[in-house]
Formats: sequence, structure tokens, C-alpha cells
Amino acid sequence: MDYFEAVKARHSIRAFQKKPVEEEKILRIIEAINLAPSAGDLQAYEVVVVKDPMLKGKLAKAALGQNFVSEAPVCFVFVAYPGRSSKKYGRRGSELYCIQDAAIATTYAMLAATSLGLSSTWVGAFDEEAAARAVGATAGKRPVAILPVGYAAESPENTPRRPVSDIVSLDTSGVAYPFSFSDERSRGRPGI
Repeated sequence: MDYFEAVKARHSIRAFQKKPVEEEKILRIIEAINLAPSAGDLQAYEVVVVKDPMLKGKLAKAALGQNFVSEAPVCFVFVAYPGRSSKKYGRRGSELYCIQDAAIATTYAMLAATSLGLSSTWVGAFDEEAAARAVGATAGKRPVAILPVGYAAESPENTPRRPVSDIVSLDTSGVAYPFSFSDERSRGRPGI
């Protein structure tokens, strides 16, 4: 699947088949994560791959009772490492760049999973301290995202999107970008 097909095919999935994710696919996702760009190429994050049912249960509880987290065959937990980034970038590194690094890595994982025929959803609503405890993140490290991954057991409809003209400006905020593609293409996934 090429990049644009993966972007079009990706949906937030919260129901998974009781089918394990093949180790080779997990390794391909990890490879994609490792290729994600990061500030200063520091990769100021860690990824914890969680397969243990008890730990997934703790993550679901930390995720405010979002039980689909525990039902996914595997969860990737992205943990920002502020200390790694602050050594080079100071406060901006510890407060922003490490979070961006983890977010970019999460996005790479989502798209890699989609390209491999898997599904996921980004979970950002969780008790940070409980999630950190669940995966043994040491002090100073901050969970940023939980990504449950598996084979979809649902097929949601495409969600509506804002028109591109509402989110893209040319040179200055609020200045309309002169689009050359159809309005239908700018409103949703078809035509990416």
C-alpha cells in the first residue's frame, strides 16, 4: 500500500479481532518508528510494546476505562524522554521537542500498521502517572500516547473533514490558499 492509500485507509478502530498480530508485523512497525524524524535526531522517546494481558488491563484502566485498549492484541506506549532532549535544547527540548518526537513516532506507527493491514487508534486520554507505572517508565519520562494495534473488528464510516480552505493559508494566517483541486477532494478522504 502506498503512502496516500495508507492515509486514506486509516481509521480510528476501537474493536479488534481476537487474532494475534504477527511478530514480523510488529517488527516492521518498530522499524518505521525508528525511521521517524526527531529534533536533532535525538529520538527523545522510548516505545514500550505491551502484549501482556495484565499490563494491557492496567493501561485500559489508566486510559479512563477505555477497555478496547486491553482488547487489542498489542499496544505501543510512546514515552517522551525530556532529559534526552533538554541536553541539547534546554527547556524547549524538555517541554516541546520530546513530545513532538513521540507524536511523530506514533504517527509513523499508525501509518505503518495501516499499510500492513492492521488497525489502531491514538489514545491520548489517560492518567499519565498510572500509564507510566503500568509500563515501568522511570521518573522524568512522560507517556504521550497509547496505540492499541490489531486486526479490525469494525468498519467505521469516513468521518467528515473541514474544508481544506478552512485549515490552510498562504503566507499569512487567514489568507486563502489558491487551491487547484476540486472541493470534494478538499473535504474528505476521497481523492487524496
